[in-house]
Amino acid sequence: MADPGGAREAVARALDALGAGAYLADEQGTIVAVNARGEQLLARPASELIGQDAHDLLHRNSCGEPVPRAQCRIRAGILAGRTEQGGDVWLERGDGTLLPVAWLATPCDIGLSPSATLVLFHSSGRSGRPSQRPPAGGRLSELERLALLAETTTLLTSTLDIHEALRRLIHLVVPRLADWAVIDLLHERGEVWRFAVAHAEGGTVVFREDLQGPMPPVPQESPMPLSRALRGVASSLAGPETYQGPPDSGIAEEQRHLFEVTGMHAAVVVPLRSVHEVLGALTLGRADQPERFTATEVALLEDIARRASLALENARLFQRQRKVAETMQRHLLPKLPLTPGRRMTARYLPAPDASQVGGDWYDAFILPDGALALAIGDVVGHDLDAAAGMAQLRNMLRAYALSQRKPPSKIVEWLDQATGDIAEVSTATLVFARLAEDAAGRCELCWTNAGHPPPLLVTRAGVARYLTDGHGILLGVTPGRVRPDATAEVPPGATLLFYTDGLVESPRHGLDAGMNRLRRHAASLAERPLESFADQLLARARSRDNDDDVALLAVRHTPR
Repeated sequence: MADPGGAREAVARALDALGAGAYLADEQGTIVAVNARGEQLLARPASELIGQDAHDLLHRNSCGEPVPRAQCRIRAGILAGRTEQGGDVWLERGDGTLLPVAWLATPCDIGLSPSATLVLFHSSGRSGRPSQRPPAGGRLSELERLALLAETTTLLTSTLDIHEALRRLIHLVVPRLADWAVIDLLHERGEVWRFAVAHAEGGTVVFREDLQGPMPPVPQESPMPLSRALRGVASSLAGPETYQGPPDSGIAEEQRHLFEVTGMHAAVVVPLRSVHEVLGALTLGRADQPERFTATEVALLEDIARRASLALENARLFQRQRKVAETMQRHLLPKLPLTPGRRMTARYLPAPDASQVGGDWYDAFILPDGALALAIGDVVGHDLDAAAGMAQLRNMLRAYALSQRKPPSKIVEWLDQATGDIAEVSTATLVFARLAEDAAGRCELCWTNAGHPPPLLVTRAGVARYLTDGHGILLGVTPGRVRPDATAEVPPGATLLFYTDGLVESPRHGLDAGMNRLRRHAASLAERPLESFADQLLARARSRDNDDDVALLAVRHTPR
């Protein structure tokens, strides 16, 4: 394989030899390299460019507004892998000015990524500050409206975080459609919360926290625009004159204050309403823009609100599911026992894209003879079925271990034979061990391993080694097979680490590399207090591109 470092240096030299500005983008449109001329034209160092989405960071129209993704020819060329050229693009420089450019984008095989695009550009005129927007009434053509709706759908449905979705909604409509945006949300108990009051200032969106917060309840008979919207009735136009009379409710009084403080002369209030419930209301207002809202713009905002409501409902359902799942996981994972001469701690991190539950688990409990039973395992899957199977497996293991004075291998043999009767478990891995002291105070670990990553023993002096003995096939494959036991002495001050494969596996690196990384970090943390040892090990050893659950159980032998 070619040396990536050498390839990058060769690419850098080739780019710097070009007379025009140039950057390389990967198949997602992320900048991976830029030449010196490009840094100079963009008034940005390479450190501010590399790793950023070129479209989001640079591409603007003549007013300094972001170009809708559906209309950006450079981005279209990058994604399609074809050659494109043009001269209708402005790039935002580091000082906020705009650089009109002529450009060419063409596929380029550089050996650093599956697909790359070389974008060449040079100034086609003098740079300057963003120009004033055209009047609101003619600002959006039919094509621009369709592009805005497509962008709304893409951005809002690509996140399941409610707050992030609402922030994206604000940035979509401000300052493109209005100077001000206000979002009021209905909580599950019917309470109203003013989530955001945002204003376009100097090309950025500023949030007025002093105008945000709790709101009075929604009156059921009020004809005022916000009250109607929060009841899911209809969209309404509003202005300062709407609230000149005596307010009919606390919400109306808050709205009058909002118009006075913001200086809005025209506004439209649109319900955020899903199929099942009213979620809140979106208010867009104009203070700096002199035009009032037209019927066409109201229809556009209602369409945006419908798409936003769908995204918000999905996010709310996901958060409710996650809350249930977190509660379930919290009750499934056990509390660790307090034992003399032992310190224990455990960690569980769910898969990033899962519902906060999975098949990774750990357990620790006291056996009738006073020994400490330790277990860690992994049931295939990242869903509620895996979690249910994990709970059954753990409970059966406890029952066998507490009722029979047998070595770990025999307990796991019985468990393996019973696995076929657990509908939610197809295959699983497991390490089951017992930790005990003899009359002389010598601490010994006896364990058996059913296809699981081996435990790690870290001495107080920082010597770390994997306990690779006692290894057998995973559960659910060949029930009835005789399993081996293994033993090892645990010296005073040593730490035993049991973990699942999410701590050492990575799509980009092999298992050996992950286990070597874990061993080195564990050795370097040998003198840390146990809680810090576990936290730092998760932070350092877990790969950033890991997409699996992680469970770990750390036990430190601290004889009296």
